[in-house]
Amino acid sequence: MIRRIGLLLFLAVLVISCSQKKEDIVISTEDFHESVDRVTQVMIHDIFSPPVASRIFVYPNIAAYEILASQDNEYLSLANQVRELSPIPKPSDTTSLNYELAALVAHIDLNKRLIFSEERIETYRDSLYALWENKNPKQFEVSKTYGLEVAEHISEWMNGDNYAQTRTMPKFTVDTDNPSRWQPTPPAYMAGIEPHWSKIRPFVIDSASQFKPTPPPPFSMEKDSDFYKEVQEVYDISNDITSKGDSSEEVQIAQFWDCNPYVSVTRGHLMFATKKITPGAHWIGITKIASRKSNADVYKTVYAYTKASIAMADAFISCWDEKYRSNLIRPETLINEHIDENWEPILQTPPFPEYTSGHSVVSGAAAVALTDVFGDNFAFDDDTEVPYGLPVRSFPSFRAAADEAAISRMYGGIHYRAAVEIGVNQGRNLGKFVIDNLQMTQ
Repeated sequence: MIRRIGLLLFLAVLVISCSQKKEDIVISTEDFHESVDRVTQVMIHDIFSPPVASRIFVYPNIAAYEILASQDNEYLSLANQVRELSPIPKPSDTTSLNYELAALVAHIDLNKRLIFSEERIETYRDSLYALWENKNPKQFEVSKTYGLEVAEHISEWMNGDNYAQTRTMPKFTVDTDNPSRWQPTPPAYMAGIEPHWSKIRPFVIDSASQFKPTPPPPFSMEKDSDFYKEVQEVYDISNDITSKGDSSEEVQIAQFWDCNPYVSVTRGHLMFATKKITPGAHWIGITKIASRKSNADVYKTVYAYTKASIAMADAFISCWDEKYRSNLIRPETLINEHIDENWEPILQTPPFPEYTSGHSVVSGAAAVALTDVFGDNFAFDDDTEVPYGLPVRSFPSFRAAADEAAISRMYGGIHYRAAVEIGVNQGRNLGKFVIDNLQMTQ
């Protein structure tokens, strides 16, 4: 009788134990895509400049990558490879630790720290936290604790990149005495954006000036000079394109790659901004497309986001270093002054100096990084701009997409040829340096 009661008690405990056992929390690639998409939407809402947006992408990706790489022998830590990054702390409790979950927690937490509209990320985060806690409270708590610990470690490293100091540095001073120097452009005549971005700590490149490009053609408005010919070329191309109508291939290319978060619209006495993604966000979108098409797992997906965002972050530092060194005037200003006072570019001119083209440099670097991850001749359909009313464009490779992004700036009337051609090579050389000096896989 006693033996029977003991058996019944054992079975009862076993049933209760089984009923309390929770299933593992499964984190998918779509969870990381969603986290990236969420912060991108907040960046659009908050209107971050392209360089600052690149900073917002890169740190959360590095945090997530470091957690995943810490327990997968295929991937190597970025500590002591990326400038001034020390190893992340080791977890104190691994019995219930879900590394994918911890990586996503860290990603979301750093996203929140880097934007203005924190409540938009908090609402998204809290909905996930409730779901995960209900599914497996022990696993969630252990993983969340570790994810936040790593996020704090990355945040401390991030805070040493000189970004805060650049917020208090002097605004850009326009040189009105030198006809070659950049001038604010219509309709908003905004001041130069991020004139001190070259002072941000780079990630892999040695310094902001390491990939300093050759100078643009010497400034001259003599009609037989190389520089004047470039100005005239922008004007002629624009007139030829507009004569074909808005449905022309060149206009569609220009609009597809616009990615200008500072477009101002004037209606009567009201001026407001139309909100768009930055060029870096467009390439982050392409990274998502490539991840999905290749059926990449969580680890490869985060690896791709991280490599691409590091290359682009350094590309912005390199490009902005040259922009405020050469401080070159935009085509719109010169064409209005010397050729046609009524001419307007197809795209609105962004508020910073012309040389080199940011789209060209960043696209060149991103294409090299993504080619290294997904391979040559990776064809894809780019639907990144569909939410903004633009159709899908198809590309046979990342390099081809970068070439189109670069030439789009001439079609749009906002860059000279030298800025486009030298810029895309500047980005490719920088991108190659990043992939050659950043060992992320065995």
